[in-house]
Amino acid sequence: MPVFLLPRLLTSTLALVLWLVPQHSIADTFSDRLVAAALERTQHQVRYDGRYLRIAYPGGDVPADIGVCTDVVIRSYRALGIDLQQLVHEDMQADFDLYPSKRIWGLTKPDSNIDHRRVPNLQTFFSRHGERLPISRLGSDYQPGDLVTWLLPGNLPHIGIVTDKRSADDQRPLIVHNIGAGPVLADMLFAYKITGHYRFNPGADAQ
Repeated sequence: MPVFLLPRLLTSTLALVLWLVPQHSIADTFSDRLVAAALERTQHQVRYDGRYLRIAYPGGDVPADIGVCTDVVIRSYRALGIDLQQLVHEDMQADFDLYPSKRIWGLTKPDSNIDHRRVPNLQTFFSRHGERLPISRLGSDYQPGDLVTWLLPGNLPHIGIVTDKRSADDQRPLIVHNIGAGPVLADMLFAYKITGHYRFNPGADAQ
């Protein structure tokens, strides 16, 4: 074979190999990207502040230096181009009575400023448009990118994102959440009563 044809042959062979390899083998999965986005949130200094604020719509956010547990989830999905503010608002416009806003907060219509920042609303949305998964005491049942909700003392709802990082004894995945000190990575999966386990990977079908 002439030497000058070798580079062309190698290029063609590499292209064929890449074409035959499943896409998810050469690119991060949606869950991988969500975990990476959640872990990146832990690099931000955020003061815990959940007061009602008027924000833009769609794509609105409270100031970057404040936030609560739901804002960790919202900002992580936004990093992947998914706007939970818009998705939750549109779903509540379509089926408001299926959401707990009237029962819990006495609202009569959706409010794009705050609805997506409330854990019970996210639980309803993820149940309707994602997967509602079993709750267990087995760490291996919680996969990277899953969403978990808890009930904290004082009947306070809480939410966090499961990561691929592991506890010191390798029995539990670590969670990115904001329980008051800003977004952190912590071994707290079973620290409180779990009220929900969800998976919302709207970009998974594109892999």
